[in-house]
Amino acid sequence: MTDASPKAARRPGEQALAALGLGAPALSPADASPHAFPGGGRWRTEVPSCEGPEALAVVLKESSRLDVPIHRISQGSGVWMLTDAEITEMVDATAERDIELCLFTGPRGTWDIGGSTRTDSRGGGLRARGHDAVAGCLEDAVRATELGVKCLLVADEGVLWSLHRARVAGIIPADTTLKVSALVGPVNPAAYAVYEQLGGDSINVPSDLTLDHLTEIRRVSAAPMDMYIEAPDDLGGYVRMYEVAELIRRGAPLYLKFGLSKAPGIYPYGHHMRDVTLSTARERVRRGRLALDLLARHGADGDMAPIGSRLPGTLQRFDIPS
Repeated sequence: MTDASPKAARRPGEQALAALGLGAPALSPADASPHAFPGGGRWRTEVPSCEGPEALAVVLKESSRLDVPIHRISQGSGVWMLTDAEITEMVDATAERDIELCLFTGPRGTWDIGGSTRTDSRGGGLRARGHDAVAGCLEDAVRATELGVKCLLVADEGVLWSLHRARVAGIIPADTTLKVSALVGPVNPAAYAVYEQLGGDSINVPSDLTLDHLTEIRRVSAAPMDMYIEAPDDLGGYVRMYEVAELIRRGAPLYLKFGLSKAPGIYPYGHHMRDVTLSTARERVRRGRLALDLLARHGADGDMAPIGSRLPGTLQRFDIPS
C-alpha cells in the first residue's frame, strides 16, 4: 500500500449550489483510495482504439496540438491485423514520445465460428475458444514483444495466466505488462483480486461501476485500474467526465481512458474503415482535452503520474506450480 493522500478538490457546481442552499455532504476520507502508481501519481491517460500507424500519427499530432499528455496508446483489432512493418512503426513512434504501446492478443470468440457469442446471452464472449485460440494468443505475444511491444491486451483468463507464466519463464520479457480488456472486466472486488493474481497489471472495469464499487475494489487490491471516462456504445456509451476527479479519488491508481460514444465500431480494422477510424482517433484526443480541462477547473489535475511511467508496482500473484 502506498501512502498517497489525495489533495482536496472542488466538486462540480460546489460554490453555486452551496449559495442556493443545496450544498453536498462532505466527502468521507474513508472511501478514498490509499494507493498510487510507483514513482508517484494517481492517474495516467490512455487513448484506445488506435488501429495502426496512420491512426497513431493522427493521435500524436492531435495530442501535441491540444497538449494532451498520453501514457498509453492501445489497439483493439489485434496483433494479427498488423504487419511487422506496421508494428515496428508504431513501436518507434510511441518510444520517441515515451508512450506505452498496447496491442491486443490473438483469436477471440466474437470473431470465430462460435455461435454462442451471437445469442442474446453473449455466451463465451471474447474468450479464446480451445487450445488453438490460446496458442494463437501466445504466438501473437511472442511476435509482438520480439518487435518491441511492451504491453499486451488480454480478454481471456487462461491466456492471462499463460502469458504471466511465459514472462516468468522468460518466453516473453519479464517487464511486459498485461492489460485486461474492458469486455471481460471484473465487477466486484473478489473477481478483481483474481485477475490481479492471474497476472493482470492493469485491469479494465466496466464504466457502469458505482463510486462505492471502486472503493470496495480498492480495499482488496492496489492493481492499476482502467476505466473509460467515455465508453463506446457497445460498452454502454456512458459519459462520466464530471465525475473524473472523484473517480480518481476512489479508484487510484487509475488510467483515464478517452473513448467515444455515438461512433461506429471499427474492429477488426481495415482500410475500408479508414475515414471513420482517423476521425474518431482525432476526436478521442479532443475528449481527453475536455476531461483534463474539467480536472484543472476542479483543482484535481496535480496528481498525474510522470509521462513515461508504465510499470504497475508490486502486485499479488498466484504461485506458479513447478
